[in-house]
Amino acid sequence: MVDRDNELKGTTFTISVLHISDGEPERIRQLLAEKVAQAPYFFNCAPLVVNVSRLEQIPDFEQLKELVESEEFVLVGITGARTEEMKTAAKAVGLAVMASGKSRSSESEPTLAPAAPVVIPEPEPTPVIPTKVHVGPVRSGQQIYAAGSSLVVLGSVSPGAEVLADDSIHIYGTLRGRAIAGARGNAQARIYCQQLQAELLSIAGTFQLSDALPAGLIQQPVHVRLDNEQLRIDRIK
Repeated sequence: MVDRDNELKGTTFTISVLHISDGEPERIRQLLAEKVAQAPYFFNCAPLVVNVSRLEQIPDFEQLKELVESEEFVLVGITGARTEEMKTAAKAVGLAVMASGKSRSSESEPTLAPAAPVVIPEPEPTPVIPTKVHVGPVRSGQQIYAAGSSLVVLGSVSPGAEVLADDSIHIYGTLRGRAIAGARGNAQARIYCQQLQAELLSIAGTFQLSDALPAGLIQQPVHVRLDNEQLRIDRIK
């Protein structure tokens, strides 16, 4: 047996972000409770990051943490902190201070000294993972997952059913359950369906529940994608 040392590696996880405009505990609790009631299995013990960029004052992070965890979420950190004092207050209660991809890219990069030219070998072809195809309906309580690829459903998705894919999802029927594309953080993933009646739509952790779906697009063929960190739903013409 070969012993392996402990390793620290980077990876990507799908985490929901709660944007708050004030630190009023009851309003936050009500919002979380409503979301959990609509999709309890999706949010049970789900990791959560709170975006505090709209706050003018430092909130009570200890109270905020207790509130979020009382609704069965796991608060892992904050993002959008505007001052060092706010970051320090969050760290004091064990919260991570996180930056979005945009924030990291906007930071100045160190200047590197010119390096000697190197010969880069040609990369080996990336193995193609075939699209997963499910023929027939996805029934209530059933879950279909396409790991590392797209998912095609030749049928409808019933209420209480869930379809997931690391890439895009194509549903040739009615979507009444939950569709989660880009499950491992692929923001380019998309969702297509012939008739929209979804309980939940999610792409790379950004989600939208049934009560927020545009009324004019219900029961219509639609195309869902991420646009400026928000879900955009367009009718397929």
